[in-house]
Amino acid sequence: MADRVQPNIQTPPLLRVSDLKRYFDVSKPLLNRLLEGKPRMILKAVSGIDFEIIKGQTFALVGESGCGKSTVANLVVGLHSPTSGKIEFEGVDMAAVTNRTQMEQLRRRMAMIFQDPYASLNPRWRVSAIVSEPIRAFGLLRGARTISQRTAELLTQVGLSPADGEKYPHEFSGGQRQRISIARALASQPEFIVCDEPTSALDVSVQAQILNLMKRLQNKFDLTYLFISHDLAVVRHMADKVGVMYLGRLCEVAPVDNIFDNPLHPYTQLLLETIPDVEMTGGKKAPVAGEIPNPIDPPSGCPFHPRCPLMAAACRTIRPQLVTLDSGVQVACHAVIQGKNWRPET
Repeated sequence: MADRVQPNIQTPPLLRVSDLKRYFDVSKPLLNRLLEGKPRMILKAVSGIDFEIIKGQTFALVGESGCGKSTVANLVVGLHSPTSGKIEFEGVDMAAVTNRTQMEQLRRRMAMIFQDPYASLNPRWRVSAIVSEPIRAFGLLRGARTISQRTAELLTQVGLSPADGEKYPHEFSGGQRQRISIARALASQPEFIVCDEPTSALDVSVQAQILNLMKRLQNKFDLTYLFISHDLAVVRHMADKVGVMYLGRLCEVAPVDNIFDNPLHPYTQLLLETIPDVEMTGGKKAPVAGEIPNPIDPPSGCPFHPRCPLMAAACRTIRPQLVTLDSGVQVACHAVIQGKNWRPET
């Protein structure tokens, strides 16, 4: 279980995301559309989400593949531009920063660990060049000797040897490559790191080592994580707070213990049913029923209603808003909000 960071209510969040949207035009070329008589097709990858991350905490986004988690990660670090909405880092609207020097200072405080350690490392560069690239790019240190010493220190911090800096990525295992990626992320001395499924491409036996390393580094350097994952067991180990995404929207946001001990949204409950019963209690485990709808043509009303066991007539036409309950948990579900007055269709 992760060590829980108790936030100071008076402290503003390190990262605040407000009504964030990202749409992609996936239409066929204009001539094809005219000949076929078809309209433009817009994929709504992220459809207006809000969340905050307190300094020193880990906020996890979870959900099935295609729900928009990785798009959020790319938006936060600037790999995509938002269609609309705000991303604020320590109160600064990132879209409003136009000065190149200010933008570089802001980017230096952020880093990203990618999902695939085999694809995210340049195979033609030695490890020392890969790890030291942010140091050179941001001009943090001068002189080959000083940079070499810092690179050796970074490799040691992630459990590798300074001598490994002379090797190439293909000479390492998947877990070791991800350690190199983590060392590169730490090179710019960031405060905030986006972790996009950092262990999903690794063997199960290696995943725990990488997760424990990330926790140690977080505690040592007071790092803040946005952690993207579809693996709820990993999320329980890493996160302080969890946002459950479905079809580009947040359907529940709560402290990690609430998500696992008292899930409110029907989708969250169904997701938890997919966790393997490692304690062999004999409880039945069922996959989430149905398939994710097409994000180009999402269902009306609540996007989860075609798969929801609590679906009622209102769910087909009225989209529930993310409401903050007395407990502080946020949930977007008519059945949860109305409680005992709710009558699902049979």
